[in-house]
Amino acid sequence: MNFIEQADRGQGNAGTYILTIVIAILSLVVGQMVVELFANYFFGFSLISIPDDVDLNVILSLLLIPFSFVFVSILLCVRYLHKRPILRVFTTRKTFDWKRLVFAFLLWGGMMTISLLLSLFYDAPLEWNFNAEKFIPLFFVSFILLPIQTTAEELLFRGYLFQAIGKWSKKGWVAIAVTGLACGMLHGANPEVLKIGSILLIFYITTGFFLGIMTQMDGGIELSIGYHAVNNIFAALILTNDWQAFQTDALFIDRSPPAFGLESWLTLLLIQPLILFIFAKKYKWKGWKKKLF
Repeated sequence: MNFIEQADRGQGNAGTYILTIVIAILSLVVGQMVVELFANYFFGFSLISIPDDVDLNVILSLLLIPFSFVFVSILLCVRYLHKRPILRVFTTRKTFDWKRLVFAFLLWGGMMTISLLLSLFYDAPLEWNFNAEKFIPLFFVSFILLPIQTTAEELLFRGYLFQAIGKWSKKGWVAIAVTGLACGMLHGANPEVLKIGSILLIFYITTGFFLGIMTQMDGGIELSIGYHAVNNIFAALILTNDWQAFQTDALFIDRSPPAFGLESWLTLLLIQPLILFIFAKKYKWKGWKKKLF
């Protein structure tokens, strides 16, 4: 069965979909309120105005925890409002394919590692920043909370919304376009957009299209979950900068000024198409025209 056709299994009209989105948004707000109260009570600061001396691992954890509320709320809505098996919002397969997730994780993680090594070889302004006392907690935060955040985003955009839009449009490309635009524009509030400019939205929106194509052709979000997870883990744990959304005590700090440079264009025009090609060959994707149009 086509991934967007999964929404036909179960109950759900326009009101049910709108209610689920409202619940997901409210759950994020509630999660942020809980975290705000927690920060005030236990650490004595507000997330609206964070002191400079607060441990970055604490800040990262507090910023990520609300996404667990979103994750759980969507699953509950799918199960009890739509009365659909939860698995169906993840994949068309009989079971969740962890091997696909791991392969996407290792493939994109390997490519980013190669890019880092090349940057070091060509003397890019990367600063070694290892501090065991800070890095070890960051390792656990990155591998526990970041996958929850990225999976919540993939579940919302490439899972739930993707199928909802596909249900009404009956066109894969419409679901890809709408969710890609929505996901990309949502990242418009990130601090790096203010630093680099609105051209960065091209990167986010195009990446949304890339993940949507991956989802529709593969019949599930396992690959996009793996890709998204390692992307954010790498940005938090291995290579960071002082102008992106997540500030961490990563192994390396990139001191380059904010810019939409050659590496960004190569990712969009070369690397992402290459990844789609690799996935298409490995998983024998067929029926492109039927699934996309």
